[in-house]
Amino acid sequence: MSDEPDPGRIKALEKRLAEAKKAGAPKPRADEHYSAASQGWRMVIELVAGLAIGFGIGYGLDTVFGTMPLFLVLFILLGFVAGVKTMLRTAREIQGANAAEGSARDEGE
Repeated sequence: MSDEPDPGRIKALEKRLAEAKKAGAPKPRADEHYSAASQGWRMVIELVAGLAIGFGIGYGLDTVFGTMPLFLVLFILLGFVAGVKTMLRTAREIQGANAAEGSARDEGE
């Protein structure tokens, strides 16, 4: 008898191992894949939160100093800018995740 392994049996074993790994692999969680609507609402909420925080800070400072429209307008604008920056960061994050998912899917084919 030779000490060489049978190539046919090795390929069959590798195939069975690959199938067992696929069967035992954890399925992706449903909450990890967000819909476009939920991502859009996230960005809207980030923008509104920035505006609301700016309004609150501006109104509070105007009340304390007695300069009603000055700080209110200034901090609403700053809140808007902060909200837009946060939205853009979220959009970049989503785009990066989609690109990584697409490249992983392309490699799997």
